[in-house]
Amino acid sequence: MSTATPATAVQAADIIAEGRSPGAAKPRRSRIRSAYPTWFFIPALALYVVFFAIPTLFSFYFSLTRWTLFDSQFIGFENYVQFFQDPQLYTSFIHTFVYAVLTSGAKVVIGFLLALLLTGPIVGRGYLRAVVFFPVLLSTIGVGILWKSLLDPFHGMVNAVLGFFGLPQPGWFTDPNLALYSIAGVDIWKGIGIATLIFMAGIVAIPNEYFEAARMDGASSWRILREITIPLSRGAVATVIILSLIGGLRSFDIIWATTGGGPGFTSDVLASVIYKQYQAGFYGLSTAGNVILFLVVTVIMVPLSYVLNRKQVEL
Repeated sequence: MSTATPATAVQAADIIAEGRSPGAAKPRRSRIRSAYPTWFFIPALALYVVFFAIPTLFSFYFSLTRWTLFDSQFIGFENYVQFFQDPQLYTSFIHTFVYAVLTSGAKVVIGFLLALLLTGPIVGRGYLRAVVFFPVLLSTIGVGILWKSLLDPFHGMVNAVLGFFGLPQPGWFTDPNLALYSIAGVDIWKGIGIATLIFMAGIVAIPNEYFEAARMDGASSWRILREITIPLSRGAVATVIILSLIGGLRSFDIIWATTGGGPGFTSDVLASVIYKQYQAGFYGLSTAGNVILFLVVTVIMVPLSYVLNRKQVEL
């Protein structure tokens, strides 16, 4: 007469509870994923297709035509040939790259320094954070008009203060050698809040245990910054570089609100040249310029984004 072991008894109890025969296999759970979450992507996908994908495809087509609101005539690559023959094109390309590099570089450096300050134990930290971020909330056109008034060479407040102290009073937006850099300074002032916010998020996300362990080992503040804060904030650095560089390459509104590309063509960038062609009624030519601007931004940003993200993964 055989006796059942405890393990056998437990197995028998499980079989009785599940209502299956001893030789029957356990039912497998279905691995078919529900399509329900996919439905949440449909509104965003529809908006993307309607407002970005379709207009982009139409832009490529209309850049090969001479068109108006009522008709269009296919002319091949004539718009592109004419666009590259524009005598101001080379200058506007140079201005575009200088402006983009200057504004993005300043936003990375100044934004990171402000983030270090505003994540530290300082008095009035919340108020200072609000002050730094406040310009982001303002309209770009409004900011341009505001600074155009403040930097007016004859009636502006900035030159009035400089004159009070006996300092030179430059023509910030009227001097051909200063106009582009003055606009870049206004752009930096307006956009530095976003860069600071992204850096603050990156710094706050670093586990505090790393800093505590470094201080216990006697690491200086400079060494903590160089070996912990900066390397672990590389994701934030990559984000700020990409966003600010794209914004700099595409910048138009603040330039148009302050100088309109002047004096002369000394602050013209690619986007302002395109807009002037549109104003003159050369719609196909301006569309070709927009395609060129799109390709320039893509050619620069795709490899840069790949390099920055790869370094982040390797880290």
